[in-house]
This record gives sequence, structure tokens and C-alpha cells, in this order.
Amino acid sequence: MTSRGAMGSRLKDKIAIVIGAGQTPGDTIGNGRATAILFAREGAHVIAVDRRLESAQDTVKMITDEGGRAVAAFADATSDEACASLVKDCLDQHGRIDVLHNNVGIGGADAGPSHIEEEAWDHILSVNLKSVIFPCKAVLPTMRAQESGSIINISSIAAVCSVGIVAYKTSKAGINAYTQSLAIGNAKYGIRANVIMPGLMETPMAIEGISAGLGVDKDELIRRRNAQVPLRRKMGTAWDIAQAALFLASDDASFITGIALPVDGGQTARIG
Repeated sequence: MTSRGAMGSRLKDKIAIVIGAGQTPGDTIGNGRATAILFAREGAHVIAVDRRLESAQDTVKMITDEGGRAVAAFADATSDEACASLVKDCLDQHGRIDVLHNNVGIGGADAGPSHIEEEAWDHILSVNLKSVIFPCKAVLPTMRAQESGSIINISSIAAVCSVGIVAYKTSKAGINAYTQSLAIGNAKYGIRANVIMPGLMETPMAIEGISAGLGVDKDELIRRRNAQVPLRRKMGTAWDIAQAALFLASDDASFITGIALPVDGGQTARIG
């Protein structure tokens, strides 16, 4: 965690649901946890959601130890019923929902177009798309009635860059397309919906996960990934994603909807 500065007010008294607010174990902090902590530092009351409740509770402790407000909640974001129940509980306690941040995603067992297995394809697309679609579906009636709300979905630059993992890429491109439709369809209600596309990030899911999956030494993996980033030849951190999410959640982005924002140290600039 970064050292805590003065508490801000960009999300003062906002009710913010962060899906995927826990994380896998590792040396660094994950995107969902960093976002939950930063939202709380900026005055939000955070509902930290994860299917690993203990990890969400760890995030909440980090927030409350700083004097912030947060509660942990268990939910499977790929379940329509579970997401509806989560939103109902949130409304029963807080009466409104101002921010929804969706940060769930997987990529294990993926492969290229000629080697992808049906089971891996189905699992990756199911998790990566349902974990965005069902939380959004659940909050939309409330945000429409409020005539306000900010939805932030985490995608990946894999959606627009050339990568060898076809299921992950397709799922992330799907999130981009879904969010664009979400934004246009709900703009008349005052709801904003945007995507963040992380590039190569130094997070536990990326480093510990890929290192174990490929059998590559962590230091060597970090060196390889750093070398691919144009900006300072260094990966980003979860705090870079959290800062982008804070901007999109806040009133500073009140006229921004339907965008896909790369946070990638310049990697997508190579496309052109």
C-alpha cells in the first residue's frame, strides 16, 4: 500500500460498490483492492465485494484502519441472482448506489485460435462477461430512478492489441462493446458508463499468477514485462488503475461516457 496522505472529498458520501475488491496473494496490491482503498480515501462508503469473503474483509480492514468507511460482502458476480441480492442489501442499508466498479476477470488455460479448448473458451467468456453484465443489470433500475450513477468496467488493452490468447481477448473486446451500448442506452437517465483498459501491470494476479502458470521466475517475468512498456520501461501498478477509476467515478468526469481509456504506459499507441 502507498502511504496515506490527507483524505480527499472527490467521492464524499458516495455509495460505491467495488466488485472484486479482494485479491490473490502476492508481493503487491491488486487493482480492485487499490480502487476500494482510494475510493474510501476520497470519502466514499465502499461495499467491498468478492467471492473470497476473507480477502474482501482484509480490504475493509485496510480502509477502516485509515479511518475510512467500508463493509465486506460475499457475492458471485457471475450469478444474476447473487448480484440482484447484493444490490438489494446495499439499498436496504444505504438507500442509493452512486458508483459500480467491476473488476473481475480470468485468463487461465487460454490459447491461440488453433489450440483453444471448448471448456476454456466457455469458462473465460462466461466469467469475464457475466461478471460485468449481471452487476450492471442489477444496479440499472436504481441508477435510472436516481437519474445518476457512474459505472466503470475493467477491460484490457488485449481487446485492441495483438495477443495470442483468443478467449481473453474476445471477452475483453466484448466488455468494451457492452459498455458502449450501456453508455448510450442509459445516457438519458444521467448514468455514465466507461471502460478502463489496463496494460501490463505489476499486480499479484499478473505476476504471481503468470509466474506460477508458466513456470517462470518472478524477477525474470517482471524484467520481460517491463521491457515491453514504452513509458520508462516499467509496468504500471494497481494505483494507476485506481486513479483512473477515481477520475471516472467522480464529478470531474461528469461529461464523459462511453469511452475506453487505456492505462498502459503507451502500449496501445503502437497500434497507429
